[in-house]
Amino acid sequence: MQAGRAEEGGGVPSDGAPPPDALARFRLGFAVKILGDGGLKTSDARRWQSGPQLSVSLDLLDVAFDYLDRIDVRLYRMASSTIPYGTHPDLPEFDYRRQIDACAEQLAALGTKAQHFGLRLSTHPGQYTVINAVDPVLVTKSLLDLEQDAALLDALGQRDGVVVLHVGGAYGDKPAALARWATAYERLSERAQRAVAVEHDDRLFSLDDVLWLHARTGARVVYDIHHDRCLPATSTLADAYATWGEARPKVHVSSPRLDSSRLEAHADYAAPWDVAEVVRRAPGPLDVMVEAKAKDLAILALRAQLLRVEPMVAALEER
Repeated sequence: MQAGRAEEGGGVPSDGAPPPDALARFRLGFAVKILGDGGLKTSDARRWQSGPQLSVSLDLLDVAFDYLDRIDVRLYRMASSTIPYGTHPDLPEFDYRRQIDACAEQLAALGTKAQHFGLRLSTHPGQYTVINAVDPVLVTKSLLDLEQDAALLDALGQRDGVVVLHVGGAYGDKPAALARWATAYERLSERAQRAVAVEHDDRLFSLDDVLWLHARTGARVVYDIHHDRCLPATSTLADAYATWGEARPKVHVSSPRLDSSRLEAHADYAAPWDVAEVVRRAPGPLDVMVEAKAKDLAILALRAQLLRVEPMVAALEER
């Protein structure tokens, strides 16, 4: 493991000049799929008829964490299917609490490995987790999804783990939709509230909107540079940064897929200038989740590109 290498001076530019004090140190990470090393599975994604289990996901993550350490990645988002069918209303035999209890020792061991490697873990429930929905049944199910992921991170000993969530739908009335989100958030357990952070999106809810949610609920805000460009706000990265208190803020970086008619589409790789812009604007240290289709391969490419075009920024990556 090479954690802390950047802080030990390994990245000082070749001309001997130290990085500017104004630039923030950062860590890079990616989400879910591992394409390198021949491709590695990271969760038990089998259908319910095949009896998927959290224990299988943990075995897969154990191997995945070794790979993350080999490539010096300290930030990783786990799959939504890590606990298979853990909140499915018609499959109580898969209840996430049963699976977590059954895997207590395995979770503790994997959590110890993550801590040894300096890994910060997160989750990002998908499009069907909508706590501001008008359907109360969907709201209850969605809140259970958040409780599940918070419990998983807690069982792994991830005190700084994060469950990232979008606002959801506008349903023709944005103020009412934001108010419903706040009301639902307040129904979460203290543990889940500590873990959940809200992210603005690229079409409906801007950074200004989620900062309103922070003011109402205290939920931390994940800044996304691509979303901010697609749906501009008057607020800034510094405003989102301030919502994290003593915790290290998380931000998302992606670049637009320019061969698509949809500006919102993510490219396979992230442009080094996008990462550099976030680092230059950040008030302090931060964790950068790179949302690129090439996953870990995008991180490796990004490092090489930063070293070429932004060497002073590249020097500040913590590994």
